[in-house]
Amino acid sequence: MGSEGPKAITIHVTGFKKFLGVSENPTEKIANNLRSYVEKRGLPSGLSLGSCTVLETAGEGAKSQLYEVLESSVAVVSGDKNISGTVVWLHLGVNSGATKFAIEKQAVNEAHFRCPDQLGWQPQRIPIVVEDGSITKAKETSCSSESILKLLKNKGFDVVESDDAGRFVCNYVYYHSLRFAEQKGHKSLFVHVPLFSKISEDTQMQFVVSLLEAIATTC
Repeated sequence: MGSEGPKAITIHVTGFKKFLGVSENPTEKIANNLRSYVEKRGLPSGLSLGSCTVLETAGEGAKSQLYEVLESSVAVVSGDKNISGTVVWLHLGVNSGATKFAIEKQAVNEAHFRCPDQLGWQPQRIPIVVEDGSITKAKETSCSSESILKLLKNKGFDVVESDDAGRFVCNYVYYHSLRFAEQKGHKSLFVHVPLFSKISEDTQMQFVVSLLEAIATTC
C-alpha cells in the first residue's frame, strides 16, 4: 500500500469575461493561457490540470452554462476508468480594488448585485438557492484555506484569507459550485486576484501555478 505514489488530483479552472467597470479581466487571460503556461513549466506528479473555462460574468442567465461546465467534469471522471482521485474546482475572479490575492473561505446564499450583470440581471437581497433557506446561510470550502495560504506566503506571494466574496457574480458562482461539490464529493475554492496594473500578469501566472500545487498538497 505504501508504494502507490502521490494521490491523483485534477483541478478544473474558471475565469470570467470582462464586465462593467473592468475592461480587461485578468482571470479571462489567466484561464485562456494557463494550459500552455503549465505545459512549459510542468506540474508535480499526480496533479493534472483539467478544463480551463471562461465564464460569462452573469448570474441567473448564465447558470445553465455554469452547470454544463461543472457537469462536464463528472462526465469525464465517470467516462474514463483511468481517472480517479480528487476533483477540485478553482474559480478565479477579479477584485478591481484589491492589491493582494484573496483566498475565499466561503460563499453566502445571497444575490445582491450593485449593478446589473452582463446579461442585465440585478437581484436585490434574494437567496441564490431558494430551497437552501435564508440569505444568511453560508457554505464553506472543504479545502484547507489556511494551509494553502501558508504555502503561498512562504513562496513570497502577497495573499490573504477572506470570508467575504461579495454578493455579486463571484459569490453567486462560488455558492453554486460549493453546493455542487458537496453533492458530487468534489472540492471547490474561489480566489480573487487584483488587476494586472496592481500585480503583473507574469506574477499572477506564477501565483496560479503555485496555487494549483498548494491545493494538490493540502486537499
